[in-house]
Amino acid sequence: MRVMRFEFKTAGTVLFGSGSSEKLHDLASQNGARVFVVTGSKPDRYQPVLDSLSAGGLQTEHFAVTGEPSTTVVTAGLEAARSLRAEVVVALGGGSVIDTGKIIAALMTNEGELHDYLEVVGGGQPIVKDPVPFIAVPTTSGTGSEATRNAVISVPEHNVKVSVRSPLMLPSYAVVDPELTHTCPPAITASSGLDAITQLLEAFVSRKRNPFTDAVCREGLPMAGRSIRTVYRDPSDVGAREDMALAALFSGVALANAGLGAVHGFAGPLGGLIGAPHGELCAALLGPVTEANRDALRDSSEMDAGEIVTRYDEAARLLLGDSSAGVQQLIDWIYETVSDLQIVSLGRLGLTRELVPEAVAKAQKASSMKGNPVALSETQLVSIIERAL
Repeated sequence: MRVMRFEFKTAGTVLFGSGSSEKLHDLASQNGARVFVVTGSKPDRYQPVLDSLSAGGLQTEHFAVTGEPSTTVVTAGLEAARSLRAEVVVALGGGSVIDTGKIIAALMTNEGELHDYLEVVGGGQPIVKDPVPFIAVPTTSGTGSEATRNAVISVPEHNVKVSVRSPLMLPSYAVVDPELTHTCPPAITASSGLDAITQLLEAFVSRKRNPFTDAVCREGLPMAGRSIRTVYRDPSDVGAREDMALAALFSGVALANAGLGAVHGFAGPLGGLIGAPHGELCAALLGPVTEANRDALRDSSEMDAGEIVTRYDEAARLLLGDSSAGVQQLIDWIYETVSDLQIVSLGRLGLTRELVPEAVAKAQKASSMKGNPVALSETQLVSIIERAL
């Protein structure tokens, strides 16, 4: 029996529901007059929201993020925010946009430069001062970054992705308006939705799970299971969009407090190696990792191995909405969904067999591996990659 000991943190205030982004101006103005706004590459998709921020005397400056954030992109954004002397940072976009805004908000008040705070390849200094107020407004349903305490950034010169993390980096406000996801392209809807499912599943079976995270996973998994294919086929389905937005939020809450597992243990290093989008990597890996964990747990002598298999069975029932489902049906559902949503293999994302040893070596050192429910050998890790190729 596990000894129960945990802490639970999330965004300062969560506003959820259609139309909640209409409150963005008021939230920003309550915290400052100079607002630095981070967006994706096509901010015109949310022009009414941006227009509302510029009204009523607020001084705003926009900074666009194209693709996943790199050290170069974040440094440029930080310089622009410091030039504005920003009092509030708003990030309106997907996980990459929110992560960028999160780092900028933190480094507005903490001395030094970005490299000083990077894990692994940088100074790894802790964030010690409260960031400027940070408002996260997701426009995709996937990463849950609006409720997490870290930001992931690529370091091209080292071919890696690393994090800056601190409980202080949890957003001051998470404004989750499902209406903003209606224009999300089907391919991003698919990969981001599968990322949310991955996070819910990995947190549910994590070594670091706790009753709070179990509760949000048990709520999030059925929502995502019944809606991900629907919203892919019909992007305007209001109920499905709402389900996926809430499931993504719950996945962020869960991962921030329970950690993740081998899917994300691989996804971070692979993102650095081949530059593929995070959600697509997670989607391609989820089936093979779940299979490998199932097999390793059945052969494991660890005391809680049977409990984890039971948890996978429960996750299957929650995700599939089938009271008779078990882990094999879960694995089948993952592969079928990945196929239906036209997710491509790691090979098509750019991974070659020559890079497999490096990918495995880096994955073994990844922090997410510590949450995986069972230790996986190097041979098992290689097998996962080969199945996903």
